Amino acid sequence: MRLTLDMERYLAESQAELRQLIRDLCAIPAPSHHEEGRAEFCRRWLEENGGENVVMDEALNVICPCGGTKDGDVTVIMAHTDTVFPDTEPLPFREADGRFYCPGVCDDTANLAVLLLCARYFLRRGTPPKTGLVFVANSCEEGLGNLKGSRAIAARYGSRLRELISLDGTRLNVLVTKAVGSHRYRVTVRTEGGHSFGAFGNRNAIRCLASLIDALYTVKVPVDGDSRTTYNVGTISGGTSVNTIAQEAEMLYEYRSDSRVCLGQMQRMFEQMTAAFAATGIDVEVEKLGDRPCTGAVDPARQQALLDRVSSSIRDVLGQEPCCCSGSTDCNIPLSLGIPAVCMGVCAGSGCHTREESLELDSLLPGSRLFLDFLADYFPTE
Repeated sequence: MRLTLDMERYLAESQAELRQLIRDLCAIPAPSHHEEGRAEFCRRWLEENGGENVVMDEALNVICPCGGTKDGDVTVIMAHTDTVFPDTEPLPFREADGRFYCPGVCDDTANLAVLLLCARYFLRRGTPPKTGLVFVANSCEEGLGNLKGSRAIAARYGSRLRELISLDGTRLNVLVTKAVGSHRYRVTVRTEGGHSFGAFGNRNAIRCLASLIDALYTVKVPVDGDSRTTYNVGTISGGTSVNTIAQEAEMLYEYRSDSRVCLGQMQRMFEQMTAAFAATGIDVEVEKLGDRPCTGAVDPARQQALLDRVSSSIRDVLGQEPCCCSGSTDCNIPLSLGIPAVCMGVCAGSGCHTREESLELDSLLPGSRLFLDFLADYFPTE
């Protein structure tokens, strides 16, 4: 246990402020690629609470260095500002039964607020960490954000990036330690179409797209050891009217896997299947919208050392055993580059990626204690 009495006092006295910080962040819309409002809020907040040389980069990442040297190694600790929802107006917010209800309140607003609050403890004290730390409120983790923020951070620090920790999740003892890669596509089918009566018999783009979708859903997913591979058609659209043979229809399609081998096999299957449909004379356009990589060649000893430190805090603070799993998070980028990374949650809730998402308020203090205990390991013992 690395929590001191002073840290415990700080967290206990800051819980009302933490709740207000979550309310304030929830009130700022932040769909992927449009996080300007939340990013500016975080930049100002960090500057007003002890951060120095806080900057916002072109990817809309808010970057707050803590200690270290210009050319030295850094550890990045981040939480994302974007929500999965496309709304550009404030999302509905309410409080009831010991919960905050708001789309995006857990994923990732509450985790971001805990990062800010715990970072402030050390930023205000001015105690330099044992190694360079960088606190980041990053952009574009969700959906078609395609991990733009995490990619920009990895590019910014390059070989200096020693390890990365992402705060994201709604179970305090669950750690994401293996990256689930994915490829995402927009597939558009075009045919001659025509009048539903006068041109009856012409090919219908909706029917052709439906046939392709049906074929994709006959695929038996590949297996590589204990890997897991999935696929999904998320949206379909097209057509003109009830009395028009559709000339155009499109879908959004993805496949995922925590195995590079399986991800590659799914890619070959998808390319062969779309090519086969195009070979029948149908105009099939495939546009790749997202590419999230799987875990690469990470040094097992360094990854285990990071995992041991996080696990130690979970056991000491929560009295629980950590549970490790695969997931698609900001950690995909460093893990794909061979950089140790772990994703941990510092709040609890339910309904993520739905309009009914909610945050358990009683989880905020144990989540804050968990994160501050882990964070304290980067600083000299008081």
